[in-house]
Amino acid sequence: MKLLILSQYFPPEVGAPQNRLFELAVRLTKDHGVDITVLTAMPNYPEMEIKEGYKNVKYLYEDMSGLKVHRSSIYVTKSKGIVKRLLNYFSFVWSSYQIGRSKLESEYDFIFCESPPLFLGISAFFLCKSKKARLIFNVSDLWPESAEKLGLVTNKVMLKAATLLEEFLYKKSVLVTGQTQGIVKDISSRIPNKDVYWLPNGVDLKLYNPDAITSNWREENGFDDKDLLLLYAGIVGHAQGLELLIHAADKLQHLPEVKILILGSGPEKEKLIALKSQMKTENVKFLDLVTKKEMPQIIKAIDVALVPLKKLDLFKGAIPSKIFENLAMEKALLLGVDGEARGLFIEEGHSGLYFEPEDVEDLVKQIKYLESDRASIDTYGKNGRKYVAEKFNRDNLARGFYEELKKL
Repeated sequence: MKLLILSQYFPPEVGAPQNRLFELAVRLTKDHGVDITVLTAMPNYPEMEIKEGYKNVKYLYEDMSGLKVHRSSIYVTKSKGIVKRLLNYFSFVWSSYQIGRSKLESEYDFIFCESPPLFLGISAFFLCKSKKARLIFNVSDLWPESAEKLGLVTNKVMLKAATLLEEFLYKKSVLVTGQTQGIVKDISSRIPNKDVYWLPNGVDLKLYNPDAITSNWREENGFDDKDLLLLYAGIVGHAQGLELLIHAADKLQHLPEVKILILGSGPEKEKLIALKSQMKTENVKFLDLVTKKEMPQIIKAIDVALVPLKKLDLFKGAIPSKIFENLAMEKALLLGVDGEARGLFIEEGHSGLYFEPEDVEDLVKQIKYLESDRASIDTYGKNGRKYVAEKFNRDNLARGFYEELKKL
């Protein structure tokens, strides 16, 4: 079986789709013998700057853990304007199609296209024609719906065109995969009789194994055993609403042992640093982005994982990827995401506490509870690892998807 993965995002970039696709591809290759090729962009996310070793080239080939990875050029800009953002997307749509036609093998069984960006489906559709392949369209975020509700795109004509493209790609796919049950349900309701498969994110239980990891990170960074370390790690973007954490920290300054850590980079980071300075909040610390290999030691050292999102109906179907790694490391969850994530990890998995999204007082209340009952943190953590081991083991997810491919 020959499978081409088409994605704008892939390692060495750090992020949810990058890790998810890489881990799935490696398992399909090593465990199930699938011949995997990856067509992706020159790495640039989230800094929006082409990484060293990939600059000033239009095409590059490399082998990554047995995967054949082809990279094509992309227009990169730090601008948040819609025109520049579209140039970023469409530059890769064009270059991926050109490189796909000229550099890749002549035929594939399937082309697995990652969305968003939705527009990459255009390249995938035409490459399917030239490579005699069938399209699998993987939806990790409902676009353009999410862009509209976040206020990122307001032009009605553009939104209508994007919706038509979205539905066209679903209908042309032999299989549509969705990262959450909410996404699967939404697509199934709009496109009757279409095969839609739940392909969730997961975790590598061997990499994120608290019993196999020792960490001096807490001591090396000036924290002692009495400190309650709450960590947000990920993209520092608009959707996460991280100003909530600064305001909560400000209300907790009378509890000096409570420390809120924000690790990562993104478009909102400078604004948050300025807000911290303005409020003179001492119990917030910003940490720079680290490699995937460094994360288990940091997670081992903290007490509670913070996972917030803005209060939007759109996010009731969201499952932030950081949940899986933290639960695998037996860390209690403080979850500010209603809907599917709350149902799975709080109500079913008993892996932590829920707080109302964007509700500072509710977040402060839950932090105070955990600070006063440290034993509950350990209980939530152990529940969490057990739960993700049963439901979100990457090995099992890859096996299930492989069996689905064989049915097509």
